[in-house]
Amino acid sequence: MSKEADLRESLCRLGASLFARGYSVGSAGNISVRLDDGYLMTPTNSSLGSLDPASLSKLAPDWSHVSGDKPTKEVFLHRAVLTARAEAGAVVHLHSTHATAISCLASPGDTAPIPPLTPYFVMRVGRSLPVVRYWRPGDARMEPEIHAAALTARAMLLANHGPVVSGKSLIDAVYAAEELEESARLALMLRGMGARGLTEAEVEDLLGTFG
Repeated sequence: MSKEADLRESLCRLGASLFARGYSVGSAGNISVRLDDGYLMTPTNSSLGSLDPASLSKLAPDWSHVSGDKPTKEVFLHRAVLTARAEAGAVVHLHSTHATAISCLASPGDTAPIPPLTPYFVMRVGRSLPVVRYWRPGDARMEPEIHAAALTARAMLLANHGPVVSGKSLIDAVYAAEELEESARLALMLRGMGARGLTEAEVEDLLGTFG
């Protein structure tokens, strides 16, 4: 199996897993993967639960549509992150419930709407989680702000919309998106309870050890 064929199968399998566990509903959410000769992306109005490897959208290095179904209307979102982060191999955008709830509570411009409560949040998501101000879904005018946020952060929250997470590989991006959702759920559970977060020294130790 070629590398691209393997990525097509993996994208559909992981998308179905996210959908089955409620990380996306209906046709919400989209995923992209960097290829040697362009990008793979989930099609517009498609469900992560029923993706077809042969129908995935393929885009050229200049982001023009090459083959497969028409890509998601949020191509610009993936372009913003993947051009900002040369090391990123994939981007996952979900409407997962708890992360989206945090995106409704946090103020645009906030860079730490979820405290570092667990080591795996720091290891997979990082120190910074910027909140990008609200734009209508599909509004390409948000691209510069997403790009700016991605220059310093692996993940972000779109205000009143949901999380956008990148990773070195597709599986890394999916794991990070899952960790972000669980960390958001934990943060909401512990609101007002005086939970002990990780100290700055503990965060630095994690970042220095795991990157």
